[in-house]
Amino acid sequence: MTLENRSAFADIAKNRNPAEVLPKKAVDPIIEVYFQINHLKQLYRRGWLRDNRVSEAQCESVADHCFGMMILAILIIDRFAIRVDLLKVARMIVLHELGEIYGGDITPLDDISDEEKYRIEYESVKRVFETYPGGERYVEEWEEFEAKQTKEAKFVAQLDKLEMTFQGAVYQLQHGSDFSAFFESAGRAIRSDKLAGLFNEISDLVKQATTVVLTT
Repeated sequence: MTLENRSAFADIAKNRNPAEVLPKKAVDPIIEVYFQINHLKQLYRRGWLRDNRVSEAQCESVADHCFGMMILAILIIDRFAIRVDLLKVARMIVLHELGEIYGGDITPLDDISDEEKYRIEYESVKRVFETYPGGERYVEEWEEFEAKQTKEAKFVAQLDKLEMTFQGAVYQLQHGSDFSAFFESAGRAIRSDKLAGLFNEISDLVKQATTVVLTT
């Protein structure tokens, strides 16, 4: 996938992809990859924007989401002594959204099949690392997350939904919009007892706070 045939969703961002303004000259592969990945810092998490739940000025970026996941991973793994490889989890958290650099943040309401979404995102990840020495390793780690078979991949997949719940709670308490659909979606995906306990607690907290607002 090239810059020219990227998904239109990849342009729903604060600015255009930094790779487009990188001077057309030979640079170290790290610089080239960084400029591409930097787009996640300005790519909106589009689900929050639907139905004007939050404004673009209030909306988190995809990179913000990854940062939130990393914070939760550190705290949860330490607090509950989760038996996973933290370094592998950290790498997977960073890599798992790279398919959105050229594919954009595709949501369940975009009428795109799971198979097509995978294809788009896989081509995006390959595009990022196509000239990077040993880049196939990073593509394989992204594929490991997508397969959700290893304990780290299963943990990160559930953490992905839990962080969405935490962010939804922040938005609902800050702005009063209804994010219950996001909570319901996350609840169906979280299987770990420890993560489910946190999910239930944050969900109940939001419900109680909403009830107070509605009844006072």
